[in-house]
Amino acid sequence: MIRIALVEDDDGYRNEFIGYLKKYEAESGQRFRITTFTDGDEIADTYKSDYDLILMDIAMRFMDGMTAAEKIRKYDSEVVIIFITNMPQYVMKGYAVDALDYVLKPVNYFAFTQRIERAIGRMAKRQRRYISVTVRGGIQKLDVSKILYVEVRDHDLIYHTSKDSILSRGTLADAEQILGDAGFFRCSKCYLVNLEFVDGVQGNDVIISGENIQVSRARKKDLLDALNNYMNEVSK
Repeated sequence: MIRIALVEDDDGYRNEFIGYLKKYEAESGQRFRITTFTDGDEIADTYKSDYDLILMDIAMRFMDGMTAAEKIRKYDSEVVIIFITNMPQYVMKGYAVDALDYVLKPVNYFAFTQRIERAIGRMAKRQRRYISVTVRGGIQKLDVSKILYVEVRDHDLIYHTSKDSILSRGTLADAEQILGDAGFFRCSKCYLVNLEFVDGVQGNDVIISGENIQVSRARKKDLLDALNNYMNEVSK
């Protein structure tokens, strides 16, 4: 889930950008948590490093976006900042606060999503984590963020990813040791699931990308607690 702060004092533009983000979510499969602010001081004065991306207007009533970005950079050097403005004369100043990009109002959907895609690319380079698994004939590198769940079958591990399934040797305990700190939870003796991709829990099944994966009765409460804790962490 990508945590986005939208700082925009104009109701019309704010609603338009929210609409763009929700449309892009549906088209791309990305997941966004959007928090809105109506002035720069609202986000800057009590800032915590809670966001992956900040979409920042420049001309605002109490604190302009450039000043807000300068204050934010004192606490957070990693968050991606994109300015959305009708004041092109301030664009060059954005480099002083390490802004990734800018887009000029009025903003069309194509230009907006180009900037969002570029921001996601930068975040992915910073956050991507890989593991190496043993496969027939060698070793394969897997992007942890693309693993939906891990299944043990006989003496084989199957890493189910968003694209395909990778067969490896090992135990589920081995996979849990490697992935346990990356938001994965062991829901039974056969499955280790990525909480990021859990769409719901129905009865004794957890649903991931339309698939029903069995949860042991002994692990169901722990799964619900882990899922609740995970959602609280990403929504902070």
